[in-house]
Amino acid sequence: MKKILIIPILLLSLVFKAQAQDDAIQKFFSNYMEDDRFSRVYISPKMMQMAGGFLKSNSENDQDAEDLGTLIQKVKGIRILSSEEVNGQALYNEAMSTLTNNKYEELMDVQDKGSSLKFMVREEGGLVRELLMLSGDKGGQFTLLSMLGAFTYEDLNLLAEKTDIPGMDSYNKGSKENN
Repeated sequence: MKKILIIPILLLSLVFKAQAQDDAIQKFFSNYMEDDRFSRVYISPKMMQMAGGFLKSNSENDQDAEDLGTLIQKVKGIRILSSEEVNGQALYNEAMSTLTNNKYEELMDVQDKGSSLKFMVREEGGLVRELLMLSGDKGGQFTLLSMLGAFTYEDLNLLAEKTDIPGMDSYNKGSKENN
């Protein structure tokens, strides 16, 4: 009987840990939502679904456009927080300190003369559920990008190559340098 009770308790604790990590990112965003020094962007899953559907419906025998439309529909939301008026390196460090559960795997880390750039992914079930980009420098720039969805790494490479999603240009440069 005790073994039967332990399994659901363990499963619930795993769910709460995953939600706590998501809440940490959301809390970080919330801390700066009302701060006028920051630009904030949120693109909802519905907007991504509409954009992907638009691409697919207007592809007219263009397989690349249709594939990109399908791929964009996999994006379940994008959140961006950025500023050019803060100590970006300090905010970068603060954001990194919220990621304590080791839920994210590092893809790329660039440290250069007072600036930091890091790409990380959170995987579940063999798919990338979140791509997280953090960048900051002492010169006053900070950017945090969180893209949610269900992607393969090939999907992320295609998004970096074929779209103008903020931050994906840095991802694209890094993935080409690592090849």
